[in-house]
Amino acid sequence: MRKISIELVPRNVASLPQELQLIRQHFPTIDTTNIPDLLKFKLRSWEACRQAKAFLPYTIPHLRAIDFDLSQPFPLQDILHDSGIDTVLVIAGDLPQDMSRRTFRTSSVALIRALKQQMPELKVYAGIDPYRSGFRDELDYIKRKIDAGADGFFTQPFFDKRLLEIWHDLLPGLNIYWGVSPVTSQRSRDYWENLNNAVFPPDFEPSLAWNRRFAREALDFSEQTGANLYFMPIRVDLVEYLSGILN
Repeated sequence: MRKISIELVPRNVASLPQELQLIRQHFPTIDTTNIPDLLKFKLRSWEACRQAKAFLPYTIPHLRAIDFDLSQPFPLQDILHDSGIDTVLVIAGDLPQDMSRRTFRTSSVALIRALKQQMPELKVYAGIDPYRSGFRDELDYIKRKIDAGADGFFTQPFFDKRLLEIWHDLLPGLNIYWGVSPVTSQRSRDYWENLNNAVFPPDFEPSLAWNRRFAREALDFSEQTGANLYFMPIRVDLVEYLSGILN
């Protein structure tokens, strides 16, 4: 069954329930939240997902592979079980600016494999980045994650429907959440192009109106193909962005 997720930033224990209540009130078709593990906030992704369970039926914490030492048993096994969290998203993770925080040479593939060995009942998603490298290299990387035990994928956000359709055709039969994120300023566009090598279509405009039209197109694509979708509403009013599209 097709699912729609919302990616929420876990700023603190007070703001998260407010956002979740807003989503439940205005957008009943959203049944899932996926929450990144951001080092600049004290609230960890799995703690935030434990909170979110009171508002949405499905919660997916992000796990940064470089935070886990695979020479030791996976430390969150009991926490995930006790919190009723049965699904996670494994990403590679960026090195912290504060180098006093310990990290490990653990890859996404290695963490996926370890999780499936130690917690076979856990559903593990992995990342797809259509901008990271060439098509062949990314497809090979996806295959390695599948071989390690990945049950599905979340993509980086798309901004061009044609590119979204190409990747959809390249990955038939996979359980994928296709990403959409509004970009409403030139600074935001520069971030996506310069840091993530994202591709924007010729008609792109950094306006709320353009991004709302694209969100509608992505939702139509999701309905026609039965694909999962997730929205990453960064620096926009969630209700203004998605009203009339998801409700």
